[in-house]
Amino acid sequence: MKKLITGNEAAALAAKLARPQLIAAYPITPQTSIAEKLAEYTAGGRLKARYIKVESETSALAACIGGSLSGARVFTATSSQGLALMHELLHWASGARLPIVIVNVNRSMAAPWSLGVDHNDTLSQRDTGCLQIYCETAQEVMDTILMAYKLAEAVILPILICMDGFLLSHYSEPVQIPDQEEVDRFLPRRRAKYRMDPKAPCTFGGGVSSEVLYQLRQRMQEDMDGALLEHDRTCRQFYRRFGRRYLAVETIKTKESNLALITNGTMAGTVKAYIKEKGHENGVGLIKVRLFRPFPKTALKEALKGFKKAVVIDRNLSPGGGGIFSQEIKASLYGTKDQIPLVSVIGGLGGVDVTPDHLDRLVGEVLEQKKVPPETIWMEA
Repeated sequence: MKKLITGNEAAALAAKLARPQLIAAYPITPQTSIAEKLAEYTAGGRLKARYIKVESETSALAACIGGSLSGARVFTATSSQGLALMHELLHWASGARLPIVIVNVNRSMAAPWSLGVDHNDTLSQRDTGCLQIYCETAQEVMDTILMAYKLAEAVILPILICMDGFLLSHYSEPVQIPDQEEVDRFLPRRRAKYRMDPKAPCTFGGGVSSEVLYQLRQRMQEDMDGALLEHDRTCRQFYRRFGRRYLAVETIKTKESNLALITNGTMAGTVKAYIKEKGHENGVGLIKVRLFRPFPKTALKEALKGFKKAVVIDRNLSPGGGGIFSQEIKASLYGTKDQIPLVSVIGGLGGVDVTPDHLDRLVGEVLEQKKVPPETIWMEA
């Protein structure tokens, strides 16, 4: 069945199809309608789940941690300052190896107060041990949430599904909605290996020695590395079941392949429109990075093959360091034969519009340059 729905509606409906047993959420713009829709599903009996109304995002994630420890499948959603309030407990969730699925509707961080989109809220959580996937369309939101449960429960780590505020959360698009029976076959009920049980008491999150903590962090890194293969496996299983294909890094190449524009989220859609309209004439292609944690180094190197130069357009800023995706990509290519000239660009912060015309001027400027500028380029606002 295909329906015209917003990105937030797609997120709520996907969560419903995944059959979570516990939902805890605190409303925050532009995530609020996800929480409202799930409250409507549970109140109306369309979703058999415990819906906990909490007083803050910290409490929302705390409730999800407790529910996940009991063996339940759980869900929450947040945005911006709300995700910042969850920061401490994200470390607890990953350290306890809990497959919690969190949808974050990306919004810029205060101060000053803004409702516009950028990715600093989720990228501020990059070292918490949570997987991160960035979505371009409402269909991708729907499908990624379903895959996220399967992936998180396989690697036993929390996962952040990231979607651009307003540009995706509140725009309506045609979305193919899978049947509940098909989802149940793809995503069976969670079976937790370890859970709180009065009949088999054990300790969770207790004090450990330095050696044990060291070993646990090493195991987390190993499982994060393994999550790259598990992500690809999950995407293949989803494709066989539903016919829609996703990759950690998705590429559009043109005949000339002079320049790759590397980006993520809804900006990838703008790049696609630009390539179709004009960019193909200059040999401009797209590299869309869906998976940010774990970082898909091998897939990125493969995607860059054949391109002569690349531009990373970051909808984020690490003050004093520049674009975060740019930093990660440069680090992954450093000292390898795959290293090509890489231009770092900041654009779209706070929801500033990035149009095909902006991209055309940027491409013209970059192609004219014989050397890569050492400083970060800021796109016009």
